[in-house]
Amino acid sequence: MITNPDEISRYLLEFYTVSKSVIGAQYDAQEGSANIGNLESLMELGRAGKLDANDQHVVNIVDWLLQYAFDQRASDIHLEPRRDQGNVRFRIDGVMHQVYQIPSTVMAAVSSRIKILGRMDVAEKRRPQDGRLKTRTPDGQEVELRLSTMPTAFGEKMVMRIFDPEVLVRNYRELGFGKSDEGHWKSMIAQPNGIILVTGPTGSGKTTTLYSSLKQLARPEVNVCTVEDPIELVEPSFNQMQVQSNIGLDFATGVRTLLRQDPDIIMIGEIRDMETSDIAIQAALTGHLVISTLHTNDAPSAITRMLDIGVPPYLIQSTILGVMAQRLVRTLCPHCKQETQISDVAWKELVTPWKPAKPQKIYEPQGCLECRNTGYMGRIGIYEMFTFSDDIKKLVQKNCDISVLRQQALKEGMRSLRLSGAQKVANGVTTVEEVLRVAPPPIA
Repeated sequence: MITNPDEISRYLLEFYTVSKSVIGAQYDAQEGSANIGNLESLMELGRAGKLDANDQHVVNIVDWLLQYAFDQRASDIHLEPRRDQGNVRFRIDGVMHQVYQIPSTVMAAVSSRIKILGRMDVAEKRRPQDGRLKTRTPDGQEVELRLSTMPTAFGEKMVMRIFDPEVLVRNYRELGFGKSDEGHWKSMIAQPNGIILVTGPTGSGKTTTLYSSLKQLARPEVNVCTVEDPIELVEPSFNQMQVQSNIGLDFATGVRTLLRQDPDIIMIGEIRDMETSDIAIQAALTGHLVISTLHTNDAPSAITRMLDIGVPPYLIQSTILGVMAQRLVRTLCPHCKQETQISDVAWKELVTPWKPAKPQKIYEPQGCLECRNTGYMGRIGIYEMFTFSDDIKKLVQKNCDISVLRQQALKEGMRSLRLSGAQKVANGVTTVEEVLRVAPPPIA
């Protein structure tokens, strides 16, 4: 068989070095002695021994695990303890993949090793904990990880969120903005004061959009301050504050503090309640540009969400500059995508109630070694831009009808998430199925 030497090297490492370390660590632990994390502990009489988190075998496993996750473009590493075997899963392009199984005794030691590196309390296994870890890859690239542990029936589950350092150097086109979307967004963030909202579920790329935008706004003559829960990426050109609810430092208190720090632009991690929205509005009214996030299905729903929180309509009219909803769709693998035809039914489902022309050809996923046989590699954003015109402001009332707001926005040129996705399908970037998976259906 002919194969790539790099592939052989990677598998040699996995099959010999890592497997040898797992077996060695399991032997050192003398099997079933470290089941303390289980819901019910199994005690084997006459067998003693405990695996040390600094054991060389455990160090090798953790080093391989992190390096393999970076190579596979994983965004999250999940270590999930079970009764006999612990599962290692990666989230790649938004989808979970099982990559390895480790004996539960070794899994406990691996978790302890990572907790030591993340400066977490190794002895505390009953409470959830958070930590941070910074690594340097062999090619010299620094990568940050955010750690989170959670007690489960069979021990501590650990999730490591990997932050791509390349996020901050991406321009809007690389994020997925179309020409008109980029123009609307740039005009919004260029305003001297007001509130801009970015909406979408967890994992829809809101933080990436905010950081990329703030990075471009953070010139030497501008003071950019953020209050986050937690700080996602440490960026030298911002002044970043982390929410710490255990000492009473919440979003509202954090923004009040920032207002005394002579800011020009304030980024609030999330508007969750009336108190935070009040202080954000106060900041906008006193001459600051405020950028924040909300959890809503689409852009017009952000207005009804603000009204539900308790914000008076006249304050929404005078402070909100615009709302952007976004999702992430997987992009087709350039090495194996194949040309195909799109059916009238599939195109109609994607673009209803609009009537854009059907593309002559689209592409479908196949699967190869480069993309782990998924047919997809990487992700890109689709966007729904809702700008606040005078006609929109007139519709913002205490009991306003969301469908009327949406219709007016569409009349003024707002493209829905599905329509934005349809453009990506027509350009051969993604598939109809992928857009339908992430974008909400049109609401009449």
